[in-house]
Amino acid sequence: MTQIKLSAWLAGRIPGDWFTGPVEITTDRDEITIVGALEPPVLEDDADDEAVAVAARGRATQFREDTRARRMEIARELEHLTQRKVSWGVTVGDHRIMFTTLAAPVMTRLRQQERQVLDTLIDAGVARSRSEALAWCVRLVAGKADTWLSELREAMKHVEEVRRQGPDVA
Repeated sequence: MTQIKLSAWLAGRIPGDWFTGPVEITTDRDEITIVGALEPPVLEDDADDEAVAVAARGRATQFREDTRARRMEIARELEHLTQRKVSWGVTVGDHRIMFTTLAAPVMTRLRQQERQVLDTLIDAGVARSRSEALAWCVRLVAGKADTWLSELREAMKHVEEVRRQGPDVA
């Protein structure tokens, strides 16, 4: 299912009163993540950052509980259509709260020098296992190279569009 069809399917399937606008959809080979924006709670003008965060979590929790059965129904349908797991989350103001996410196993072969990097992170208490250390490294690179990764993703969208416009070899 293309991103456009997926957006259209979700626009038709998700109740119109759930979110303040269209949902944000992120996909990969294993998972479809759906994040919708909720109206932030009304607080006193002098509310500090901690109070805003607590209110955001409360609003997210209320939404999660109120919509659980319907979200599960939509997820089951979408999983059947796409053969990918579906994860849900919300944004409340500047806060992003994920309800479910998939942790997919990724196999890799590393040379000794690369394994030593992971083992150093474990020895330093940054991670409990090589798997956790590798995930930490990926998050670090993603954070440091965010602009570059965004440009790369945009370029890949263009490549995909050119492929779609090419001749059908079937």
